[in-house]
Amino acid sequence: MWKKKHPGSLFRSTDTLIGHGGTLEGKVNCDTNLRVEGSFSGEIYCTGTVTVGEQGTVQASIVANEIIIAGKVLGDLEAAGRITMMGTGQIHGNIAAGTLSILEGGFLNGSVTMTEQPAPIKSGGPEIDIQTKKKDKRAAKQQGAREAG
Repeated sequence: MWKKKHPGSLFRSTDTLIGHGGTLEGKVNCDTNLRVEGSFSGEIYCTGTVTVGEQGTVQASIVANEIIIAGKVLGDLEAAGRITMMGTGQIHGNIAAGTLSILEGGFLNGSVTMTEQPAPIKSGGPEIDIQTKKKDKRAAKQQGAREAG
């Protein structure tokens, strides 16, 4: 009765915040989500989601599970999952990610390396080449037409 569950929202919950107007230098290690609205320089290692807000400026390398950029980042980014750059985002550095989304207006100055996604496992028997199967059908049809005519 007291605990109402809310449907999932589009925004991730923020566990750690570097607020607007704040400046922080150093190395951040966190097991939760991190949001940067101020200024940060150094290194960020996060097992959750790192979000750089529209007012945020980061001069650091970022390694995280997921990264969302709406502000400015000068440094290399590495995500095990997805990197999303909003229309206001700027990245000056190299990217390595499983999935990359850049919305219209986003600015990227660097190289992109896509990490391999695991191939889907198909159940059932051996794979059948569709082109070979079509050729066999066509040949059988032509053979039937020759025998009939």
